[in-house]
Amino acid sequence: MHTLEPYWNWRQHYTAEEDERSPFHGREYSEFEFTNAVYDHVLHPQWDEIGSETLYIKILFADYEDGYCIIEMIGEWNDLLHNDIMLLKRDIIEQLMAHGLHSFILIGENVLNFHSSDDTYYQEWWEECEDAGGWIALLNFRQHVLADMQAIDLDRFFISGGKLDAIDWRTVNPEDLYERVKGQVVKRLGI
Repeated sequence: MHTLEPYWNWRQHYTAEEDERSPFHGREYSEFEFTNAVYDHVLHPQWDEIGSETLYIKILFADYEDGYCIIEMIGEWNDLLHNDIMLLKRDIIEQLMAHGLHSFILIGENVLNFHSSDDTYYQEWWEECEDAGGWIALLNFRQHVLADMQAIDLDRFFISGGKLDAIDWRTVNPEDLYERVKGQVVKRLGI
C-alpha cells in the first residue's frame, strides 16, 4: 500500500494544503517518512489522516463556486470499531459544507472493506446535502464494499453503481468528472 499515492494529476488545478478553506490547509508532506498505516501496511505519506486508524483520504478537488468536492479514499472504512463516518462527517465534511460545498464525489477503489454500525451520520449528511441541493456519489467502490453498504440500506444515502463505475475518472479533468457524475445523479434523482 505504500506505493499507492493519491491521484496527483490534478495538482495543477487544486491542492488542499494551499486552500485556506480546506481542513488540511498548511499541511506539509514528506516523500520519505512513512508514518501512517492501515494495520501493518504503511501508507504513502501524501494521504491525509482523518482521525481513523484505518481510513485515509485526499481531497483531490474542491470547487466552491459550483459547490462540489472530489475525495479519494484508501484503507478500511470501519464504522463498527472506529466510527469512521463520524470522523469524516464531523471533522472534514462539515468544514467543507460550511464553505458552501454540498455535492461530494467519493472515489473508493482503494477502500478494501466496510464494517457498518448505524446510519445516523449518513442520514444527517444526506439530509444536509439534499437541503442544499446537493448529493453524495460513490465512484468505483469495490462490489463487496457496496454490497456491505447495501446490506444495511446505506445505499439510500448515496448514488452509486451503474454508469458511475464505468467512468474512467483519471482521463478527465475534475470539472468534466463532476459534469459526468452530475448527469447520472440528475437522471437517477430526477432533479
